[in-house]
Amino acid sequence: MKKKIAILGSTGSIGENTLKIIKKDKKSFQINLLTTNKNINKIFKQSKEFKVKNIIISDLNSYRKAKIKFKKSKINIYNNFDQLNEILKKKNDLIMSSITGLNGLVPTLKSIKYTKKILIANKESIICGWNLIYKELKKNKTNFIPVDSEHFSIWSLLQNYKTINIEKIFITASGGPFLKMPKEKFSNISVKKALNHPNWRMGKKITIDSATLMNKVFEVIEAKNIFNLDYGKISILTHPKSYLHAIVKFKNGLTKLLLHEPDMKIPIYNAIYFPHIKRIKTNKLNFKILNNLELREVDIKKFPLIKLLNKLPNYPSLFETVLITINDYLVFKFLKKKINFPKLIKLIDRISNLKEFQKFKKIKPKNIDDIYQLRDYVSLKLDNLGI
Repeated sequence: MKKKIAILGSTGSIGENTLKIIKKDKKSFQINLLTTNKNINKIFKQSKEFKVKNIIISDLNSYRKAKIKFKKSKINIYNNFDQLNEILKKKNDLIMSSITGLNGLVPTLKSIKYTKKILIANKESIICGWNLIYKELKKNKTNFIPVDSEHFSIWSLLQNYKTINIEKIFITASGGPFLKMPKEKFSNISVKKALNHPNWRMGKKITIDSATLMNKVFEVIEAKNIFNLDYGKISILTHPKSYLHAIVKFKNGLTKLLLHEPDMKIPIYNAIYFPHIKRIKTNKLNFKILNNLELREVDIKKFPLIKLLNKLPNYPSLFETVLITINDYLVFKFLKKKINFPKLIKLIDRISNLKEFQKFKKIKPKNIDDIYQLRDYVSLKLDNLGI
């Protein structure tokens, strides 16, 4: 019997990689939903190739265009996730949640009750709304697997272990394109150079986060949430080749490492087929890299945003939404060449430490509205700063 699957964010990189995996094993899967925000041409091409009858186009204008352009199509076109009950009448076997940004939180929360297993690649949802997600997972008895390479690696290493057995977790950071660049040259960093990641092919925003190492701040928050750990048990090591993804040191004296090529298809593939082990074609073990992993503690002077972790509460708070919003706003300004690279780093640190934002460390998100209203509030405050 084919496994029923839905892919939220099918036109993004994670969604496309998921489809590439399914394409090689079409006999095992039936895709009954694909979603996009605006990319109507790509989603209709995907729907035709994989014979998908239902799609959601979130952007209203794009939805209206699609209804006209593809009016003769037999594909059911929806505009929002309130209609999931019409599309997924029975529980799916699997949902891939890979919509980027905080816009992915509502679809993630709404889809949990419609699937036996959910794979979440949307880091903003886990960072800002994990307590809401966890509640829904428990309520609906839905299994969860994280898809980011670091968190999938930790999750894999913890099979048959409990969190209480962990002494320390290390996640690795490539260091982006500027790991070995002297800090005094940072003022000459262009947008083009910042987007030139040495190992991964990602979207523009996450690539800039990798250059500042803000992505690792977010990944530590994710790990704290997912694995219910204090920040003191999670550290970051730079590792230029992105071959080793996580290290877990246990209290019994054992230490486990997980490595794979810097290819997101590998964690996606294993998450889709779990608990079964299926062969995937990969390169031979690279002993040259293994013999020189170049693991180092992060140079805080070069990447000072890592220090933000020292000021975060060990419980869920609305401050994570503040941090996500500030970073998104300023990265956009950098990409538009309104601020330079050093100023991007300085402003993230300075603005996130403003007293009017620090107060949200004491407030726990109670619902989705808390998070979205705060995002709008912070965005308005940032606009008023005139950056």
